[in-house]
Amino acid sequence: MATVQSVQNILKLTYGLVPIVAGLDKFTNLLTNWADYLGNNVGMLPMDAASFMKIVGVIEIVAGIIVLIRPLVGAYIVAAWLVCIALQLVIGGGYYDVAVRDLVMAIGAFSLAQLTKISKGK
Repeated sequence: MATVQSVQNILKLTYGLVPIVAGLDKFTNLLTNWADYLGNNVGMLPMDAASFMKIVGVIEIVAGIIVLIRPLVGAYIVAAWLVCIALQLVIGGGYYDVAVRDLVMAIGAFSLAQLTKISKGK
C-alpha cells in the first residue's frame, strides 16, 4: 500500500529531475528546439531566442534542485513556473496541447507541496 511519504518521494523525484533535464536540454536542443515554443513572443525579447532559452534552462535547473532539497518551496516554484509557461504558450498563439499539459503538471507540483505540508504536519 502506498503511503503519503512514498507518493511524495515519487513526485519529488519527478518534479526535481524533469526540470533539471529540460533545463539542461535548453543548451543542447536534443529533445526539441525550445525556441520554437516562444512563438510570436520571440520578437519581444531583448536578446536572441537561443540565449534566452539558456537563461530559462538555468532557472529550470535551479528550480529542480530546490525541489530535491526543499520540496515544499520548490514545488510551489515549479507550479508557478509551469503556469507561466502555459500562459506564455497561449499568448504566443500556439502549442495549446503543451499549455494544457503544463497546467496539469502544475497541479501535480502543487499536490507535491500539499503532501509535503501533510507529511511535516504543517
